[in-house]
Amino acid sequence: MERDERNSTGDINRLIEEKNKAEEFESEYLKLKGVIEIINKEIVQYVNKKKEISQYILDEREKNLEDYADDEDKVIEYFDHERYVKEETFNIIYKRLKELNILLSSPYFGKIDFEEENFGEEKIYIGRFGVTPIGSYEPLIVDWRAPIASIFYTSQLGKATYKAPAGNIEVDIKKKRQYIIKKGKLDGFFDSEVDVKDEILQMVLSKNTGDKLRDIIMTIQAEQDNIIRQERNKISVVNGVAGSGKTTIALHRVAFLLYNYRNILQDKILILGPNPVFMEYIKNVLPSLGEENVRQQTFIDFALDILPLDTYDIMSTQDYMEKILVGDSEFIKEVKHKTSDEYIKELDNLIYELEKEYRDNIKDVWYGDRKAVAIDEIEELFTEYYKAMPLFRRTQKIKRIIFSKLKDIRDEEVRKIQKDYDEAIKSSSQEELNEQGNKLLFQKKLGIRKAIKKVMDAKKALTWLQDADILRIYNRLNHDKLYTIDDTAPLIYIRIKLEGIKLQREIKHVVIDEAQDYSKLQFMVIKKLTNCLGMTVVGDSNQRLIPRFEENIAMEKMDDIFENMDFEMFRLNKSYRSTKEIMEYANYFINDTSIIPLVRDGEKVEKITLASEDEFTDTVISAIKGMKKEGIETIGIICENMEDTKYFGKLLKTKTHINIIEKEDQIYIGGETVMPSYFAKGLEFDGVIIVSRHEKKNLDRVLYVMATRALHKLYHINISM
Repeated sequence: MERDERNSTGDINRLIEEKNKAEEFESEYLKLKGVIEIINKEIVQYVNKKKEISQYILDEREKNLEDYADDEDKVIEYFDHERYVKEETFNIIYKRLKELNILLSSPYFGKIDFEEENFGEEKIYIGRFGVTPIGSYEPLIVDWRAPIASIFYTSQLGKATYKAPAGNIEVDIKKKRQYIIKKGKLDGFFDSEVDVKDEILQMVLSKNTGDKLRDIIMTIQAEQDNIIRQERNKISVVNGVAGSGKTTIALHRVAFLLYNYRNILQDKILILGPNPVFMEYIKNVLPSLGEENVRQQTFIDFALDILPLDTYDIMSTQDYMEKILVGDSEFIKEVKHKTSDEYIKELDNLIYELEKEYRDNIKDVWYGDRKAVAIDEIEELFTEYYKAMPLFRRTQKIKRIIFSKLKDIRDEEVRKIQKDYDEAIKSSSQEELNEQGNKLLFQKKLGIRKAIKKVMDAKKALTWLQDADILRIYNRLNHDKLYTIDDTAPLIYIRIKLEGIKLQREIKHVVIDEAQDYSKLQFMVIKKLTNCLGMTVVGDSNQRLIPRFEENIAMEKMDDIFENMDFEMFRLNKSYRSTKEIMEYANYFINDTSIIPLVRDGEKVEKITLASEDEFTDTVISAIKGMKKEGIETIGIICENMEDTKYFGKLLKTKTHINIIEKEDQIYIGGETVMPSYFAKGLEFDGVIIVSRHEKKNLDRVLYVMATRALHKLYHINISM
């Protein structure tokens, strides 16, 4: 009887709970429907504005063409400020329409209920872009980058603080809700008492990846959000394990900075990535966040904008990495040396010796047989007055002073010649002028020519003040070897020291990805060239395949490199990319127990040993078919080096259609792709097949990189043939 009563009470409670959930779902459904209606109305209004401005611009252009029909150059020179404003407004409306159309599919993904002192209870909806309807002052949707949106990503309910323009604002978070909205329909929602709801995170992570990196605004974790929202003028360094979201954090930080400091940072952010394959892979993330035309390039491309070199003058990434992977001892020794602090000292000594050569070669400057500038005067200019100037700017300055003094002496002599001529003419009779006039004029011209020649000879003699060629100077250290990426920073460093160069374009924030591969000197020249106060530097010390000169890589010592700057190091040990089984397998190769895989269980890693070509192709094709049957879309067959990539890729091509990435400027297009380990860095695939050879030794970090590319499924094939 008592049990029946308890069962009855439980049933009633369940019914009440289900009824409440149904009512709440209906309420959220109606809310979403209302928001989409408002967005549609906004779109209509913006479309009408767009048409109106388009017609104005067309009419004005037609009018100008008519007004200046007889003078086409006038049309080019003509500037109409009002039309310029209209065109800028048109661009803003066009961007806004793109954002609103994106929001129609999923207007928001979160809601926060909170209390703020003096304002009482409030609730805000968080979305990819903010929406404040025309004529309204209350936001319908708050942009995820807005300061108040940060409380959505905090780790728990209760008291929290966010940074607003007016200062820190304290709030009391009552509820956080996350939504699953697809194609304008509400599929579900979850309330969270801690951080971003695990169900949604698991759902997103369980999905397949595409051929491009995705944004993560729906699943940003508290530790990630903290990095994204760091102050603009500081150096934020992120040393994060594979799959911790380093790249997406860096790109979302760019979107955050542009949203909050657009007037300062627009067109003034530079993103440096490792290779063109990677740059192509990430290129859609910022546009998906509403940010277009952010400059993205590799460090080599960045360097080639500054150096008198072309791409073919520098060893390719492929050749560079191949030499490292095959264990070329001489090359590795060179790499370690050129990325060391000792090499920076050698560069400084080279510059010091060059300056000493210039100083030792200083000579008197002669204008004919007259001393125009004495050696001690030039030495004083060189060692005292302009000592702080870079060497080549100093020599140019001194050369200008010498030229000025030579001109003064020449002008003085020319004036005397002219004066003597004028006096000779004045004191001569007409008869004497008839006889000697031409001779006097010839002597004057001859004297002036001699004066000019003395100047020319004096200038020619100033060879000791000629600027030396940068490449020839550096060759004293490089000894005619082919340039590699490790030579680009030293060459830039020499140009900075000798010429005092700066970038022609203004850069106020630099983002560096795969920063574990950067040397101290690379960081130094980036800072000296840009003189920016803010940098976001992300990398994984475990993924550095380039040999280290010492235990700690440059990225881990940024506070020593930039001593007087605001600096903070962040360590991310949680991996969100791969399943628990894959991460545990990958961690074995680096023996790192600090890496915490998100508890997302998957299938056991399959390790297979093969001994023939037929076995290999049959096994790989079978694995691909099996993964595709399970719904896995992108599959990476990752080899250790290019030789294996070409060899095994060719074998597979005889039996199935497959993409092979053999060059660093190839585009990764998804599907099934064979590539070497160093081109796979930073990429992710739904499934990965590692291909390695038994005889290869000391490739633990390479195997770690290869394994951590996989999201859901990993095979490791050892070839012993």
